[in-house]
Amino acid sequence: MKKIGLLSDTHGYLDDAILNHLANVDEVWHAGDFGPDVAERLEKFKPMKGVFGNIDDAAIRKTYPRMLRFMCEELDVLMTHIGGYPGHYEPHMRELIKANPPGLFICGHSHILKVMRDPKHQNLIHINPGAAGKHGFHVMRTLLRFEVNEGTIQNMDVVELGLRGKSDS
Repeated sequence: MKKIGLLSDTHGYLDDAILNHLANVDEVWHAGDFGPDVAERLEKFKPMKGVFGNIDDAAIRKTYPRMLRFMCEELDVLMTHIGGYPGHYEPHMRELIKANPPGLFICGHSHILKVMRDPKHQNLIHINPGAAGKHGFHVMRTLLRFEVNEGTIQNMDVVELGLRGKSDS
C-alpha cells in the first residue's frame, strides 16, 4: 500500500497547510502548473512525480514531462496537466485512453475538483484535485489524499485548504 498526496495548480504558492496535510503520505504527485520554487520544495519534502503545466517555465519543462505514465501498486496511472474528463477529453488524450485505458487518469488545469468513473471505460477513474494555489477563479483551495493498494484506490480524502484569498495555516 502506498499513501499519495495529489495536488495541482499551485502557481508558485506552497504554504505550511499544504505541507502539513501531506506529512503522512509516501509520495506527492503534482498535476502541473507548479509555478516558481514549488517543485524544488516538494522534491526536498517527499518523493515526487509530476508533469509540467501551461504556466511552467523552461526549467520545469526540462525536469518534468508533459505526460507521465507509471505503475503504482499494480495501478496503471496516466497523468498530464491538460487532459479533460470523461466525455470531454482533449483529442490527444481521447485517442490514447481509447487505445490503452489506464486505471487512473489524473489531470489539473481546470481548477475544478472532480473524481469520477469513465462510463466508457468502467475500470478508469478520472481525478482532478482542483487547485491548491491562490491564482485562478476557484473559490476553495483543494488537494486529495488516497491510498493505492493492489491496483485499487482506497480511503480518498478531499482536503479543503481554505478560501483562495486566505490561508488556514
